[in-house]
Amino acid sequence: MKYQQGNPLIVQGDSTILIEVNTPQYQAARDAIIRFAELEKSPEHIHTYRISPLSLWNAAASGMTAVQVIEQLNQYSKYDIPQNILRDITEYVARYGKVKLIKGETSDQLLLTSDDAILIEEILNYKSAQPYIDSVIDKNTVSVKPEFRGLIKQVLIKMGFPVEDLAGYREGTPHTIILRKSTQCSAPFTLRHYQEDAIERFYQSGSVRGGSGVIVLPCGAGKTIVGLGVMARLSMQTLILCTNIVAVRQWIDELLDKTELNSEDIGEYSGELKQVKPITITTYQILTYRKNKQSDFPHFSLFNSMNWGLIIYDEVHLLPAPVFRITSSIQATRRLGLTATLIREDGKESDVFSLIGPKKQDVPWKDLEKEGWIATARCCEIRVSLSDQLRMQHAISTPKAQYRIACENPVKISIIEKLIEQHQNDNILIIGQFLTQLDEIAFCIGAPLITGSTKNSERQILYDKFRAGEIKRLIVSKVANFSVDLPDANVAIQVSGTFGSRQEEAQRLGRILRPKEQGGFAHFYSIITRETVDQKYAAKRQLFLTEQGYSYEIIDAESLLNSAH
Repeated sequence: MKYQQGNPLIVQGDSTILIEVNTPQYQAARDAIIRFAELEKSPEHIHTYRISPLSLWNAAASGMTAVQVIEQLNQYSKYDIPQNILRDITEYVARYGKVKLIKGETSDQLLLTSDDAILIEEILNYKSAQPYIDSVIDKNTVSVKPEFRGLIKQVLIKMGFPVEDLAGYREGTPHTIILRKSTQCSAPFTLRHYQEDAIERFYQSGSVRGGSGVIVLPCGAGKTIVGLGVMARLSMQTLILCTNIVAVRQWIDELLDKTELNSEDIGEYSGELKQVKPITITTYQILTYRKNKQSDFPHFSLFNSMNWGLIIYDEVHLLPAPVFRITSSIQATRRLGLTATLIREDGKESDVFSLIGPKKQDVPWKDLEKEGWIATARCCEIRVSLSDQLRMQHAISTPKAQYRIACENPVKISIIEKLIEQHQNDNILIIGQFLTQLDEIAFCIGAPLITGSTKNSERQILYDKFRAGEIKRLIVSKVANFSVDLPDANVAIQVSGTFGSRQEEAQRLGRILRPKEQGGFAHFYSIITRETVDQKYAAKRQLFLTEQGYSYEIIDAESLLNSAH
């Protein structure tokens, strides 16, 4: 058995990889394995990753071979890699593309094909696949109805054989989209190197291997610009799906500022306007609206109202189930997913893979930080105690009530006031989950509050004032987790969250990652009640940040409150 002193990895027979943090090769090893493994645990000294079928299929879809995966593991591993892991890597990587979807001789024919005739026979006898098989062509080929293109891919990935979709796309109606060389305020505008790389990875020279997939970039790194670049490359009618009306209007502003499109080309399809134009931007909320559970989705007709050449899914990790369903039937349209994290708390990452496409690019956050494209962030957890009275109330409550008691710990307001004192000249976002808590904070510190009930017009006014520096403190509920561009925010104070949601942690940190003037730091504080589920969920949320290379400083509240300014 080999023993390579100094190497940071231990690959185990249960598909986990242990990586020692405090070693010179940690960074290089971590950057290597995140291409084909997923983070599971991240205590202080040893992090645990897991090799899964989906992580290997994403690697395979990006062009990585089993030999390359094994070479990376061998390069950084202390010991020999267990034989069962070598076999699993080889087998699972080989499964990607073992079944392919290709075009038939006619436009309405779609063929599922494999060199392995026995696998085709297995698919024919797989009960979940049978409704989508139209006919048997020969021992290696079956016909699938085009409207079942997405559904058959969903079924087969669950069967363990992800389909390589080479059936191509309809062209869509052309619509010229040209990127400006300078913005409307005459600032130079060019694509960054990693944005150009993302566009090329998605497009793949217009081949059938391009045209669908997900780009993963941190908030503040310009995911919208990647979307604009793909639109310009394709120059087709485009439908853009967003999380909220603020995001819709930010997309419109970016399109007008950085492309030669004019307002006549761009439509807003929302609760307030129903414009359908060559470039149309809408929200998941309006698309999934229906009168009751028995009714149809009246706005789904938008998907067929124009001959779209591209559909962009902003914050694709949030895709609601009804949009997944409609997406399964429009697989002939090119699809681009944009997100800061592919983590879904419902575990439906395989549906994103099947219906939107494989991960095309995932740039390590720390790489972009080193290059100055996003701000350097300092993450700090401040632990506070419960009073004896609240401890007793906490002890006799249900788990759900315990979480709320811990999150709404009134001591947190004192910490907020102390942090505001320390960051008097900074632009501070205070982010929380519970509205009564946020109302109380707003009253105590005299700052405006944005929640789900705040009118869109009022939200926009407050966001604009914050961007202009007219207000330095802004309190936001989870409505600001996604697609809100506040480039001058440099301090975020998190007082409560959605249980252990790692995707939410990523988005909240992302609110302050726009590069700062003169290279200033961004500060991300989480105020946590110790020895409660608040602390347990906080530990889970930190997993994402640790995966990105961030570390947490943990501070005791008493020492912070007693410190001099």
